[in-house]
Amino acid sequence: MLEPENNPNRSFIVDPPRPIRFLMSRLMSRNASANRIMKNRAKAEIERKSKRQPHRVEYFHQLDDPYSHLVAQVVADFATQYDIEIVPHLVRASGGRNQPEEEKLAIWARTDCGLIAPHYGLSFPENAGRVPEPELQKIAGQVLAGLTAQEFLARIKDISTAVWSGDPLGHLSSSTLSVKPQELETALDKGSALLAVMNHYSGGTFYYGGEWYWGVDRLFHLEQRLRDLEACRSPTEPYLVPRPSHDLGGVDASGLTLEFFPSLNSPYTAIIYDRTIEMVDACGITLSHKPVLPMIMRGVAATNAKGSYILFDTKREAEFFNVPFGPCVTPIGTPTRRSYSLLPWAKTQAKDIPLLSKLLNLAFAQGIGLHKVKNIRRAVEEVGLEWKEAKQHLDSADWKEITEQNQDEMVDGMGLWGVPSYRLSGPDGEPDLAVWGQDRLWLVAAEIRRRATIS
Repeated sequence: MLEPENNPNRSFIVDPPRPIRFLMSRLMSRNASANRIMKNRAKAEIERKSKRQPHRVEYFHQLDDPYSHLVAQVVADFATQYDIEIVPHLVRASGGRNQPEEEKLAIWARTDCGLIAPHYGLSFPENAGRVPEPELQKIAGQVLAGLTAQEFLARIKDISTAVWSGDPLGHLSSSTLSVKPQELETALDKGSALLAVMNHYSGGTFYYGGEWYWGVDRLFHLEQRLRDLEACRSPTEPYLVPRPSHDLGGVDASGLTLEFFPSLNSPYTAIIYDRTIEMVDACGITLSHKPVLPMIMRGVAATNAKGSYILFDTKREAEFFNVPFGPCVTPIGTPTRRSYSLLPWAKTQAKDIPLLSKLLNLAFAQGIGLHKVKNIRRAVEEVGLEWKEAKQHLDSADWKEITEQNQDEMVDGMGLWGVPSYRLSGPDGEPDLAVWGQDRLWLVAAEIRRRATIS
């Protein structure tokens, strides 16, 4: 179904009237403000110094979260390399509206971590299931919950590895339990409540000075912040988990195909869209462009906490890649439908990709609202299309069947529901690679590079 009849998101979020759209856009732009981020960092540092506190980093570990297992392999080194005090907490999966596809998320997270671990110099047990055995989780929790922070850091890597590998040598099962089962439940309740009070929802996350850093994927952002504060004990050493490159210059991938599933209302799509196309052009891979509706319009529940973090995180990623992001005016609802109605026609002119690129840029880099038809016209004309002809296709229904098919392929065919998503295929004999997220473009590039040598 293109859009569900009973969308769990409120109608004024799915199709906001102009006053609500204006308010949403103000909040979005505020979260994506580089000046605000820098001011908040400076304020946090002044407060830390005035209270004579150390660089305190809160870490939230979830025993059945694959991303937490990857963090467990680097967190002790992180504590050693930086002049910080790490305070660990055990948490449960949040679930609910923050993690509305909990079962799918567990499957995807396990797959994703297995894919990225080798590229980060980490490991994930090949025999690991979707989640570890409940009894091993319970034992691990009873061991960890009573440890000091220093003991936690010293033991978390081995304990997490035992949990995810099934404890083949029985070391975990024979460990001394430091707390009783009810005390573990209390620790999990306390850690989970703190995570929620601090307005976040994921395990494997760090919190420092007013900002969240998710997993090994965002650790380098925290490392750079601490280096800027001269809190790195070995500033000439590389990041513990640097972001791999997605450069494919000189690679001939003409025998491969890449399906690209973007969305007009996705901040992450906005900062990766042009880089995806540049990568495609650099290696000559065959591109299949398959836009889908925003998750909110497809009935995937959303929360303010999640939306705020995504915008902040997108700005942080955009700054790292020197990509413009903000101010923003959300194109959710009718602006997306109207824009998508032009894409089939634009494709006949080989302009669907430039048109969606321009629409994303207007909405998420220039703060120009696509709820005004004149601004859709601006995008059309700036990519070299005729508005007079475009008007004949505006609000047509041709796009609906195509977009619904794209969504079915992504959700049912690939098991993914977020954007941007990618599926790489070829050469014959190689299984398809399906991944989700702008921070997986490097993984797509790495696999293209490998496959190009055997195609």
